[in-house]
Amino acid sequence: MEKIYYFRNDLKNKKKTEVNVPHKENMMCLNESTLNPYKTIENTFLSILGNININRYYSSITSELSALLTEYIGNNMEPHNILWGNGADEMLYYLFTAVRDNNDSFAVSLSPSYFDYRSYSEAVGMNIKFVSFGKDLSFDLDEYEKLMEDSSCKLAILCNPNNPTGHLLDDSAIVKILNHRDKPVLIDETYYEFSGKTYVGLINEFPNLVIIRSFSKSFSAAGLRFGYLISCNENIREIEKVFTAFNSGILTQAFALAILKNKDLFYEHNKLVISERKLLEKELRKRTDIKILPTKTNFVTFTIGDKTKDLFDFLSDNEIALRAVWSHPILKNHLRITIGDANQNKMFLNKLDEFMVKKYEKSSD
Repeated sequence: MEKIYYFRNDLKNKKKTEVNVPHKENMMCLNESTLNPYKTIENTFLSILGNININRYYSSITSELSALLTEYIGNNMEPHNILWGNGADEMLYYLFTAVRDNNDSFAVSLSPSYFDYRSYSEAVGMNIKFVSFGKDLSFDLDEYEKLMEDSSCKLAILCNPNNPTGHLLDDSAIVKILNHRDKPVLIDETYYEFSGKTYVGLINEFPNLVIIRSFSKSFSAAGLRFGYLISCNENIREIEKVFTAFNSGILTQAFALAILKNKDLFYEHNKLVISERKLLEKELRKRTDIKILPTKTNFVTFTIGDKTKDLFDFLSDNEIALRAVWSHPILKNHLRITIGDANQNKMFLNKLDEFMVKKYEKSSD
């Protein structure tokens, strides 16, 4: 009997979305925070739980979170300017679902950039095309705009600061892209709290602007899965049409609310992360065989040349997991390290030096 395929034909050759990293004692590979937020905000969270009826769909927590999140975003945003859900990834998925028109639809993105732009665009049956960064981390704006002008282009994507390079995009290039007002432009500000750079103030000027952020990094809540989308009211109304009802659990909302009620604690932790990042950058620059990329995030991307993969394996053997980001030509032999606490960063540097000594010993044999 002939086997029947019940799903979309383009799913046949698509791999499932997964994160392939080594699981080690020191996970310096997923840009997570070293701060456990539960220990920090436990009392606030438990207090909020006292006002939740988990047997009900609706809760006053939702409107309270909406008000506090809007206040946090600032720039004269209102509750009708935001949507939230199961992490920034779900926001991407819903946005891609909302803009996809037919089998020819595609998004345009820079490359290398966030790995799962491709995953989620393909998941909804939308294509994606890329414009590569050069070695100096600039990109061909004309090429990018030419792709945007294609009638099948339904979305332009800009990750700022960019992951996995860590650098900020050129402001004038972003504004020029936004001026293509017939196409929605997504600016991914997942690392906004580390860079201090946001385009939220342009929401009312550019009706095509959509911004996505996350609580995973700067609010130390990767496991919470809470992300949000900001845009003009008209866009929010349309994107909301592809959302499932009650897409965000009340307990998740309660924890996000507890975080915002204690946001100053997270601000202080972020300052510490930035300080540790600068110290790590300084130490890496002291080592002549290491080249690092500029970063405004909670990670540093670097290379030691042809021995980078050996270093990756050596660190993994010593319970330190880094992220291999060497699939794109401009990041050949590059690794990405998440900023840890002072002890983790020192341990990494010690192991790095240990590896470098062994490298020189072998090369002199």
